[in-house]
Amino acid sequence: MPESDQFWFPAKTYGWGWGLPVRWQGWFALAVYVALAVLGSVVWHPARDAFGFNAYMSVITLIFVGVCYLKGEPTRWRWGK
Repeated sequence: MPESDQFWFPAKTYGWGWGLPVRWQGWFALAVYVALAVLGSVVWHPARDAFGFNAYMSVITLIFVGVCYLKGEPTRWRWGK
């Protein structure tokens, strides 16, 4: 399998970062991130515990970005094809 087929997240066509997942593992990671975000909004309701919610979201977002970095296509600024 070519190296590019191993990426869970392709690089964006314009700008810096990753696009939507292209493999099931990427979709699973995204679904877990969304589920954890919803769970966190129930446990640390943003209106009652803004600090706790923001801290929790920061941690899971950093973890998700780390997964994208490790399993995504290398990023750089892109201007299109």
